[in-house]
Amino acid sequence: MSSGGDASLDPLQPLGTLEPLEPLEAVPLVARGRREWVQTISDAWHLRRTKIGFVMFIVLLAIALFGRFVAPYSPTEFVGPPFSLPASAYWLGTDFLGRDVLTRVLYGGLTVFVLGIAATVIGIVLGVSLGLISGYARRWLDESIMRMLDVVLAFPSIVLAMLFVSILGPRLWLIVLMVGISHMPRIARVTRAATVELAARDFVRAAAALGVPRRKILFYEVLPNISSPLLVEFGLRLTYSIIMIAALSFIGFGMQPPSADWGLMINENRIAITIQPWAVVAPVLLIAALTISTNLIADGLARAMMGIDRDTAVT
Repeated sequence: MSSGGDASLDPLQPLGTLEPLEPLEAVPLVARGRREWVQTISDAWHLRRTKIGFVMFIVLLAIALFGRFVAPYSPTEFVGPPFSLPASAYWLGTDFLGRDVLTRVLYGGLTVFVLGIAATVIGIVLGVSLGLISGYARRWLDESIMRMLDVVLAFPSIVLAMLFVSILGPRLWLIVLMVGISHMPRIARVTRAATVELAARDFVRAAAALGVPRRKILFYEVLPNISSPLLVEFGLRLTYSIIMIAALSFIGFGMQPPSADWGLMINENRIAITIQPWAVVAPVLLIAALTISTNLIADGLARAMMGIDRDTAVT
């Protein structure tokens, strides 16, 4: 053996004298899952559609939260003849009772936001919980949960909400609950599909083999790693919640007079749309803008999750 060689590479040197390798840094699975959805949001933000949707959503949210503080009148105050055209005293005209349309528009968005977000959160919580249990347990429990959800899915969402509201009355908590329940089967199916795929991974099997309780496996190993598709699903379900709550108010099963609500305004003033269109057009445009904004955000998240347009940021 050449004396000029590196002694640490001498094959005859005892192994015990070799310097130990530095251990690789272990990455917690929860942190890995957290990085996944943070990366999804970061990639989505680089898409133009996500930025446009976010700006639209923030503007509409500001109108819903702070519009009442700049409204010129009370939402129940009579300021002119019914169905008056826009004038200096009422910029968007008056409604069927002579109330200021602009004031009622500024007051009417908060219920749409609050009820829509609350219904979506309920749907996400129920759907994700059932999807996690079904996807991980499998066998008879999986079949039982899925068949139960098929029964709920068989009813059109708005018909299901109308059925219970017509029996118990147009209570806000009932509207939110029924809209949330109508979202539950679809969210549960998305969660179940992601859970089934993830449950076959080695790190989940290793956790189960080590005796980690099932609830900890679901909420600390599985849930963080399926957060990206759930973000997309939240955006989609929020859009449907807004549309459904506005539709229920339009047909008389949601907010009741004299409440200021965008959906209710459309129903109250549709009879004179050719005479004073702004009483209908203004809430329609705001509901449309709100659904478009949530759709753009959800689409941006979906594209980021699938890696579409990630580098070019082409919409």
